[in-house]
Amino acid sequence: MATKLSGQIQVNARGLFSSGGDTSQEHDLGGRVETSDGRVFRYVFCTPTALVAGNLLQGLPENTNHQNRTVGTAAAIGDTVVEFSLGAAAAGFNQYAGGYLIVTTTPGNGYAYKIKGHAAIASSGAAVINLEDPIEVALTTSSVVDLVVNPYSAVRQMPTTATSSPIGAAVDIISAGRYGWVQTKGPAALLAAGALSVGNNVQASTAVAGAVSNVITTAPGIVGYALTGVADTENGAVFLTIG
Repeated sequence: MATKLSGQIQVNARGLFSSGGDTSQEHDLGGRVETSDGRVFRYVFCTPTALVAGNLLQGLPENTNHQNRTVGTAAAIGDTVVEFSLGAAAAGFNQYAGGYLIVTTTPGNGYAYKIKGHAAIASSGAAVINLEDPIEVALTTSSVVDLVVNPYSAVRQMPTTATSSPIGAAVDIISAGRYGWVQTKGPAALLAAGALSVGNNVQASTAVAGAVSNVITTAPGIVGYALTGVADTENGAVFLTIG
């Protein structure tokens, strides 16, 4: 039985759980599948290590050297290229493809543009960012921008100290360097750090990587709620509410 993705792409239901993952990209990163019982899955790229079923995941850690960058060359309405210099950290070829350029300081403040691609950028080097979306409000050399990676690229086990936001849970092994599906909504089997209480909200654990715990702090945020009581170190039923 096939599961439709936005009425266009179809994925075999068991393909959502295919062990090892796809060797080549078959869908857009973040592509969404909803099954007939309401579970939601997103298409991701896995790196740097293989995913473990039942683990909570995050995306690529943010790089503050790629944020708060002053535009170097004015960009007119309709332009699809923005130029500026990075801080003291390089960016690999198309590292931000499928991600977003966020304008944080006027002119153009408050707009988010999807990134089409870019060449490799050296540390403190000149960045030429090609956009899928045309500029809506002209940028000047007073405008400031952030580069934000696609949250579904370079997914990995959620660490005990979050370096990005939770994006979903692994439902099967996806090998490093491969593509596949992770779950973002609905009943899932998540690793517990400490006993989970039925009905309680749960968050990413600050004690065990890849696990969830009863909510004890405001960070790194609620990812769902326990459908049953779950014993410490066991995987149990959590209703994910990430997306």
